[in-house]
Amino acid sequence: MNTNNNLYTVIYTSVIVIVVAALLAFVSQSLKSRQDANEKADTISQMLTAAGYASKAELGKLGNTAVLDKYAAEIEKAFVIDLEGNELRTLGIEREGIEVYSPKQLKRQNYNIKGGPNKTGDPELPVFLFKNGRTVVPIYGAGLWGPIWGYISFEKDLGTIGGAYFDHESETAGLGAKIKDDPSFQAEFIGEKADFADANVFDIVKGGAPKDAEGKSVVDNKIDAITGATMTSNGLDAAIDTWLAAYSAWFSANAPKGCDKPCCSGEDHKCEEE
Repeated sequence: MNTNNNLYTVIYTSVIVIVVAALLAFVSQSLKSRQDANEKADTISQMLTAAGYASKAELGKLGNTAVLDKYAAEIEKAFVIDLEGNELRTLGIEREGIEVYSPKQLKRQNYNIKGGPNKTGDPELPVFLFKNGRTVVPIYGAGLWGPIWGYISFEKDLGTIGGAYFDHESETAGLGAKIKDDPSFQAEFIGEKADFADANVFDIVKGGAPKDAEGKSVVDNKIDAITGATMTSNGLDAAIDTWLAAYSAWFSANAPKGCDKPCCSGEDHKCEEE
């Protein structure tokens, strides 16, 4: 065949493209199990960080196997609920059958919560109960340049935030990326409250919560937005509101009831004489 012929060029180029595509597909498929394992371990690390067991950096040094072992040792129960707070099914927590929700799964449920043309079914929301008494739930939304997601833990009263960890796909380094990279931002959530009776469950606002004359916060469900990252802060705020509102029925039904009797004591708020 004449190598200077246009037909030769077309055939040669086509063969090269097909071969390269086949090689890439093979490599991708070969690495899929490892990629899935890394994604699962990273997701679990984020939940463990939010639950207060260790920092994300500390967990990252342990390796996938140790992270999964830590999760299996510390998780008490995991299950999926609907918008009414009804438990639909349990999730695997045994070492060889751990089930968590990847960012892709959270994206699908985000569509289902919001409704609209991208909805694929009724929302199915995961809940993770840890042995230290904290309850962890995920959030998912849109930042400035791409998706953002994360996990928020609640103390035994199911109203006080115990910790948080957030991640993103492509937020601006040094600005919006601080939702992941700046531990001090995530630390602002600790000790704050979620108002499940309000559609606006939590606020991330410029200037944070209003202060009294002594400089103390007078509203405990607001924190300060990231300076220079208004769109990312707004996106995270919307994601938290959307997802926590979706969990509100379950949180309201399972929050411990108060007790004003003299015999009341302990973390379960129950009267010892009852």
